[in-house]
Amino acid sequence: MLSRTADHLFWMARYTERAENTARMLDVNVQTSLLPQSAEAVGQGWRAMLGISELESRFDEKYAAPTSKDVLDFMVRDPDNPSSIATCLTQARENARAVRGTLTTEVWETLNITWLEMTPLLNNGILEQDPSRFFEWVKYRSHQSRGVTIGTMLKDEAFYFIRLGTFLERADNTARILDVKFHGAMHDGQTQQQGQGQAIRDPGEPLIPETQLDYYYWAAILRSVSAFEIYRKVYRDAITPERVAELLMLRADMPRSLQACLNEVVNNLKQVANEASSDTERFAGKLHAGLQFNSIDDILKEGLHDTLGRFLEDVFELGNRVSRDFLVPLAG
Repeated sequence: MLSRTADHLFWMARYTERAENTARMLDVNVQTSLLPQSAEAVGQGWRAMLGISELESRFDEKYAAPTSKDVLDFMVRDPDNPSSIATCLTQARENARAVRGTLTTEVWETLNITWLEMTPLLNNGILEQDPSRFFEWVKYRSHQSRGVTIGTMLKDEAFYFIRLGTFLERADNTARILDVKFHGAMHDGQTQQQGQGQAIRDPGEPLIPETQLDYYYWAAILRSVSAFEIYRKVYRDAITPERVAELLMLRADMPRSLQACLNEVVNNLKQVANEASSDTERFAGKLHAGLQFNSIDDILKEGLHDTLGRFLEDVFELGNRVSRDFLVPLAG
């Protein structure tokens, strides 16, 4: 397959997945912002949302403070934001259009219809009236795109590059959500303890301070990756940060976990392997093994933030290696 064609397929999938992930995170923030809390806490929640996507500085160039209205506008339809939902769905469609002959009619039409429906929806005020309904629409269109790809595409290199892009993007997103939310909760807990004159827990210790809103906080994280019902089925008791981290990192049977994503990345890399990709396969295998043979206790003792930080760096490096070996190399 030509590297240019593989590049379009890979990024078509990444942009579609990114739009869905952004919709998930925004929807959770909309819901949690309605909980009883201070205006400062609500603002911190929206800033954390920007931090997940590394867009704080770009947002601050245009807006004075992270209000819900401004963050939603910035993350949903701002054309200057390369990760906004509108930009991602547009880029997914443009990449699909460039390789239309490689896709089935159903895959192309699904992406094209999504793009055609998006602007009228936003112009009709859905984001102001019922943002959650718009986010459900984005998730549904992403599910439809993924389903029609699996259901109609020949299992050849085109299919494998699409899947590779999907799961690299998903792994990156899950790690970012867990890292930012975990440390946000721990920081809140430490602040409360300090205000009460209690000892502050060492950040390296595995136990995490509990707050009055813990249940809603961690339940929101689980819902952001469609894992709330799965958590209940697997653990059958109270939601704890340690088990949330275990589910989203190490459970291979959890569809959006880091382990599940790396399983798919490794398997799809094998399908498209060439004479130049052996180092990339080994790199992916080591990253996969680091999850497969680890335990949540060891991760928490080492420090979850450090572990996730290294994982994000490794996923970024893996994406660069995939581009180098198969696609159009990234600029710079």
